[in-house]
Amino acid sequence: MENRRMVVPMDEAPQEADLPPSLRGLKRLVTALTLTMIVGFVVLIAALVIRLNADPLPLPDRIALPEGVSAVAFTQGADWFAVVTSDDRILIYDRATSQLRQEISVE
Repeated sequence: MENRRMVVPMDEAPQEADLPPSLRGLKRLVTALTLTMIVGFVVLIAALVIRLNADPLPLPDRIALPEGVSAVAFTQGADWFAVVTSDDRILIYDRATSQLRQEISVE
């Protein structure tokens, strides 16, 4: 027996209308999945770019604390952030200017 391959010219290839209904549906599902994955990947890359280009948060390492104290805790609000220091004080700073707004001693 001779193994022969049947070569079909492109203009004679089966069209979508020639496919059985189940394969047409499968073809549409695969196309929809491909488009969904491409859109999802683009959204993921855009989210990473936006996140990495955002201004850094004012963490205790970036805050000029008074001499001889270190940060024990850090919290933040809408327009302020606060640092609890090792000498039992709460220093509240303005988020926009990083200037000290208020100092509270914890007794």
